[in-house]
Parts: sequence; structure tokens; C-alpha cells
Amino acid sequence: MSEILTLAAETREGVGKGASRSLRREGRVPAVIYGAKQDPAAIHVEEKELYRLLMTGHFMNSVVMIDVGGEQVRTLPKDVAFHPVTDRPIHADFLRIAEHATVTVQVPVRFVDEALSPGLKRGGVLNIVRHELELIVDAASIPDDVEVSVKGFDVGESIHISAVTLPAGAKSAIEDRDFTIATIAAPSALKSSEGAAEAEAQG
Repeated sequence: MSEILTLAAETREGVGKGASRSLRREGRVPAVIYGAKQDPAAIHVEEKELYRLLMTGHFMNSVVMIDVGGEQVRTLPKDVAFHPVTDRPIHADFLRIAEHATVTVQVPVRFVDEALSPGLKRGGVLNIVRHELELIVDAASIPDDVEVSVKGFDVGESIHISAVTLPAGAKSAIEDRDFTIATIAAPSALKSSEGAAEAEAQG
């Protein structure tokens, strides 16, 4: 389960480019909390602290408790804008959520059972089509990742979402098709020897 992250914030008085620039000079990042049928709240957070949370690798699929002047606001990060040259965070959007709200999040995929895949044992290559799955889950039960077993898959076969056991209470946001998560590709040595054999047969 994704841990709940915390982030201290202060209310932002001035809005607009000039006010945002001066905040950034002070090592702060302008941000907005919106949603839950309430007015948007303009805030700013410490850049170093935001960057530290971004580096956890699961910031975008974690509940973030934002402390605004002693008031705790439960949110889900929705967007972080970065400077095109320096890559520093320059703005963040947070969505207010209830404790058990149904939310849509991107959850990383983790592949397991490689030793039990005939295709990989023969030197095949795991070609990952989706590194994340878009899931609809309870905000209090956001999984850290989704385990996808490659057990039994051979060269040339694909792993579809229907072959994946999703965490309890989670469902795929894409329900209209059985999309591919990964394929087992033939190793280049096998491909080249097959190609040579075909050319010989045709010659």
C-alpha cells in the first residue's frame, strides 16, 4: 500500500507571474488545491521538500496530506510542471479527496516469475508495452505496484490485462479492450538464425 505523504504549505496571497517568480526565487513552488466542490486554494510549498517527495518514485499515486496553517487537507497529486531547462518543479496541482474517495491513479507494473517463463529461459526478451496501469481504486487502498506474472509465457506470446490479478478492490480504468501489457520477443540470435534459414530455403 502506498504510504501517505505529508507536505507543509502556506497560503499564497499574490497570484500571477510576478508573484510566482518571486516565490520561486525564495525556493518555494506555487501550487493549487482544487476539487470537492470547494473554491481552489492558492498555496506554496518548499521546493526541496516537493522534490524529495517526487524522488520517492510513487508521488503521483500516493495520498498527500497537505498541512496549510495547521489544517490537514487530503489530496492526490494531479500534475507537476517542470522548468524546461533546469527540470526544477515550478507548479503543482493537487485534487482534494475524501478518505475513501474513488480515484484514478497510474500504478507501476512489476514483473515476477521470470524463471518460470519458457520464453525468457530460451533467451527471449521481455518487451514491456505498459510500465504503468491506470486503475480505479479506493483512495485509502492505492497499491504500490501491480504484480504481473510471466509464468508459462513463451516467445511470441503476449501478456494481456485479462491475465493479471489486480489488487483487491482495484479495477482497470480501460474496460473496453483486453490490452497488451508486455510481449516475449525472440532473442536477436534466434531471429537471425531463423532469417538465415528462411533465406536458404528460398534460395
